[in-house]
Amino acid sequence: MVTDVTSKGVEQVRLSADALIREFEASQLKSDLNEIYVGDTVRVGVRISEGNKERIQPYEGVVIAKRHGGINETITVRRIFQGIGVERVFMLHSPQVASVKVERRGKVRRAKLFYLRERVGKATRVKQRFDR
Repeated sequence: MVTDVTSKGVEQVRLSADALIREFEASQLKSDLNEIYVGDTVRVGVRISEGNKERIQPYEGVVIAKRHGGINETITVRRIFQGIGVERVFMLHSPQVASVKVERRGKVRRAKLFYLRERVGKATRVKQRFDR
């Protein structure tokens, strides 16, 4: 951070490039997000714009992975749609993500639940956790 005095006597604060990026990212972070854990069943409200209209479409599934941190934090949500497994990666602090609501907590012992990809039917269920 460097302080300059202009010809009019006004002080201006110049930030380094790193500090400027950090400050911008901090302003973009969402503060209303709940704690999301791997194994939770979540309902993600996704903003979809069709023409000049905008609507929010829910996408419900199990969180099978969490990655990164800060503004780059992502979750991978898996659901079964018409018998086919569909996974979507959501950036939590993106403007396209309107809301993330935890429907139920899952009891798992892994950080990544990629083993659910090979499972079919009732074997894909995750036990419910009641203590969080």
